[in-house]
Amino acid sequence: MGGTTSSSYSAEATQALCCACVGQSTVAVGETCGRYDAVLGPGCHFVPWCVGRRVAGYLSLRVQQLDVRCETKTKDNVFVTVVASVQYRALADKAYDAFYRLTNARAQIQSYVFDVIRASVPNMNLDEVFGQKKEVAMAVEEELSKAMTMYGYEIVQTLIVDIVPDEVVKRAMNDINAAARLRVAAAERAEAEKITQVKRAEGEAEAKHLAGVGVARQRQAIVEGLKRFVPSEKDVMDMVLITQYFDTIRDIGATSRSSTVFIPHGPGAVRDMAAQVRDGLLQAAAGGGHAHGAAALKAL
Repeated sequence: MGGTTSSSYSAEATQALCCACVGQSTVAVGETCGRYDAVLGPGCHFVPWCVGRRVAGYLSLRVQQLDVRCETKTKDNVFVTVVASVQYRALADKAYDAFYRLTNARAQIQSYVFDVIRASVPNMNLDEVFGQKKEVAMAVEEELSKAMTMYGYEIVQTLIVDIVPDEVVKRAMNDINAAARLRVAAAERAEAEKITQVKRAEGEAEAKHLAGVGVARQRQAIVEGLKRFVPSEKDVMDMVLITQYFDTIRDIGATSRSSTVFIPHGPGAVRDMAAQVRDGLLQAAAGGGHAHGAAALKAL
């Protein structure tokens, strides 16, 4: 006999008392001398066993759930386990079919689920299976509804609750996802570093520009101050060169990244260097005109 049976009393007790109590959301199937007689609804029913009447079984009308695990292969040759949950119930007006025409409803439903899933999933890639769970569930529900209605069962709902690929495939998918995210993160870090370097270069350029402007103004102020007390332009130029010379020595000693530089040091060396610069400027003045030479001297 088919169907899920439930009763508060054993068959022997009901036969002894000549009555049967049927619970709520349950129906009982009555027989007379082994032949179907009637469907007994919830309540207490008189069943005289002495005249051949008996309760053949009980059928629950509650919604039941069956979880089916089906292993199959996708179009891209990946084995997956699809877990489907089928919610079904027996129909009161078709209790005869549900009780007599089907031996094991759960096994029948499981067979149909296997058939539909193994016909649908092999036509999809793994990513499509995850994205089209609803379509697979609808196909299973449609096929089950057509098949189980003739047996007195209603398919309430079918859900694809889980898709479990092989463990090696899961690790590979996670690695691919992690690699893609690492590439995005590396690109973002590189872009941030680029912006930092550009801003640093712009800041250094602006700082050097301002430093050059400051040095030019400083030297201009020194020359103008010396002109007040030193009437000779030659002596002014010598003093400016000496000032620049000592500034250079200070800068070389202040930085930690500078290489060792050997230069002649002493009053005579400074005088010779000043003479060389002065001779070069005088030659430029002779070649380009006295006005340009005087301008160069004033610029120093």
